[in-house]
Amino acid sequence: MSNYFSEAVKQLHTVRDCLRFAVSRFNHAKLFFGHGSDDAYDEAAYLVLHTLHLPLDRLEPFLDATLTQTELYEVLNIIEKRVEQRIPAAYLTHEAFLGEFSFYVDERVIVPRSFIAELLREQLGPWITEPEEIDSVLDLCTGSGCLAILAAHAFPYAEVDAVDLSPAALAVAERNVADYGLQERVHLIESDLFAKLGQQKYDLIISNPPYVDAESVAALPQEYLHEPELALGSGHDGLDATRTILEHAAQHLTDNGILIVEIGHNRDVLEAAYPDLPFTWLDVTAGDQFVFMLHKNDLMR
Repeated sequence: MSNYFSEAVKQLHTVRDCLRFAVSRFNHAKLFFGHGSDDAYDEAAYLVLHTLHLPLDRLEPFLDATLTQTELYEVLNIIEKRVEQRIPAAYLTHEAFLGEFSFYVDERVIVPRSFIAELLREQLGPWITEPEEIDSVLDLCTGSGCLAILAAHAFPYAEVDAVDLSPAALAVAERNVADYGLQERVHLIESDLFAKLGQQKYDLIISNPPYVDAESVAALPQEYLHEPELALGSGHDGLDATRTILEHAAQHLTDNGILIVEIGHNRDVLEAAYPDLPFTWLDVTAGDQFVFMLHKNDLMR
């Protein structure tokens, strides 16, 4: 038990006290926030509210509520775990959000944070004009199953295949698929990308594959070291998985099928490696550098 913890148990009483304490601890420890929250205050508010089983969007009414001794210990314990072990908040609460959707997560999968989720919210318009005509979707590197689940909601008549190399990740995905009652439409497949898909073709292939280059992997903040290494790094330049996807995607797309892939900060490297591919870069909240689209015909050149 740290000195911070011992002193806090004696001095803190209310939600407001715990929130202030958490913000101070997080800032002092110089935590990294890249798994859902933007700063120390947002993360502190989330962890305090979640631990106290309070609505996540209503902090104000509870600020001056006095905590029981048990509640105080629970709140301080999760604050100390976040600081001392640098565990991402999502792994502490086993909960991550993409828009209005929440997913179970643990250290078998990366914490969901894909820009593709934003695009699925709009049913990939204007690139897909008739969402109800999408019959088949493939989500490569599905991890927790989050994008497969979002795709199933975006395209209500589609069968969705969700592929991952990791059986541990697929166990998490299975739980999330069941939580959303999508077992009949989302099919989990253990495969190294396309390896076990035979001749199956899809109207839409989406992927948020590993894309961190070796130099960046070596410099990752400690928080990221809790995530599966397999889901982060992808060779020297971060493009190993993307190269395989580009090599084989055409044979798994229907005639009018499209491919959408997230590649992090690798746009310049990717375009230099494939100067003849007419990438369409899709706009997301962070800009047009992170997600590309290609039609099947583009990949046949």
